[in-house]
Amino acid sequence: MKYTTSLHRIIAIASALTLTCVQFFLLYNTYELKNNHYLFAEKRIITDEYLGAIKNDKVMPGGANILDNYVMGNLPRLEALYKTDKQAFNKLGQQVCDSAFRDLRKANNIDSLMEAIMQRNHLDRKLRYASTIEFIEIAFQRDHYVPLYHQDGHNEWIDPQIQTKAGIRIAGTLDNLEPNTLARHVTVSSSTDNTYSISFSLYVDTYDRKQTILRLMMPTFLLSLLSVGGVVILNFVTFRNWIRQKKLSEMKSDFINSITHEFHTPLSAIIVANRTMQNDKILSNKDSLLSLTEVVLRQAERLKTLISQTLGITTMNKLSLHVERSSVHHLLDELLLDYRLNATESESEVTLTLNKNATRDVVLLDPFWFTTIMLNIFDNAVKYNTRESKQIIVTTSSDKKVLHIKIADNGIGINKEIRKHIFDKFYRGGSGVHNRVKGLGLGLFYVNQAIDSHKWKLDLQSEEGTGSTFTISIPLLEQKTLL
Repeated sequence: MKYTTSLHRIIAIASALTLTCVQFFLLYNTYELKNNHYLFAEKRIITDEYLGAIKNDKVMPGGANILDNYVMGNLPRLEALYKTDKQAFNKLGQQVCDSAFRDLRKANNIDSLMEAIMQRNHLDRKLRYASTIEFIEIAFQRDHYVPLYHQDGHNEWIDPQIQTKAGIRIAGTLDNLEPNTLARHVTVSSSTDNTYSISFSLYVDTYDRKQTILRLMMPTFLLSLLSVGGVVILNFVTFRNWIRQKKLSEMKSDFINSITHEFHTPLSAIIVANRTMQNDKILSNKDSLLSLTEVVLRQAERLKTLISQTLGITTMNKLSLHVERSSVHHLLDELLLDYRLNATESESEVTLTLNKNATRDVVLLDPFWFTTIMLNIFDNAVKYNTRESKQIIVTTSSDKKVLHIKIADNGIGINKEIRKHIFDKFYRGGSGVHNRVKGLGLGLFYVNQAIDSHKWKLDLQSEEGTGSTFTISIPLLEQKTLL
């Protein structure tokens, strides 16, 4: 599979997301671990002293007397109703429990007990607590318990204001009654007839539990953030360096491609001219020989210029122009003469026609790049033409300010979709003839770059199957400048 920039980005993003997910789960598990072990030492101290204070008692010091008074005092009535009317039994049982809960809340001495424990052990004053009862059950026969109150039951005869999901609140101000805030759960029962069982709990926590845990985790969080950030930065630097290396590699390829593309035309013209000069008829004709030597000289000069500008051709970001006042008609005469000579080696017939309709043709241009523009357009007109007789018609015209050079051919034409990309670097069309024609897709790219550097205008008119017409618009020199 080809390793592309897009694939690199996808891999980098996927890796960053994976690392972020791993770090998130690590942080989450760390948070849960600290959450479950939060106040572990403080809870142990509090529960040890709390259990010592209610030894042989229930819920709080003196709580057993209150519960015994209500539950054991109503046991005969409850037993009778249990045997005869279960609904009345449930109502009386809840009313008995409600009365017991009210008295336990009135007689609450857990606040003072907790205050004394915290002072004696120098515990954090932010600590909050809550004492709850989860259920009360009675047994008329040994080990056969019947619920009077249960935290998950339907307790319509008990004050709803003291009911919570964790049970009946007896004392304390802690609101977060969750398993991780539970300090101690106690169940008191006996294996005898006519007794009762009770389950109660003590919850301990601080009011800013989450904020405290997050502060404790801050070093871990910062270390995780730095590790993710370091990997992202390292990946970015690596990607940037890879892009630079890739661009250097592309520049090297462009350099070779540019030389191959640009050196081909003058070399071909020199070879053809040399071969023609070896003809005996040409050797005996001084004028023809002189004309061919001028072709060789022009193409050799062009080759020399190409060698000195190979770096500029490679980058093609901004051309280095050497503009001078030139006659476009004179340049076109020389150019068409050289191109006709080169076209004699072609297998098919190529006809070049020059119509000099412009009344003014002197402009500022770089002769080298002007020749490059025209040759690349001519090459495309010949290569992308399936007719036996290929025609290229160059027509000049002028108005008061602009010289127009129109290059028309009878080639295969260019459809709308291809015209959008025709000047892109290395673009060679979609299929068919475009794939069969040899080339690098640089010709029209150079044309566009050279015209932009001159600040000229280029217009392309073409329809598939009817040929193409390129129109170059060049500002004319003012009359005063010419004088």
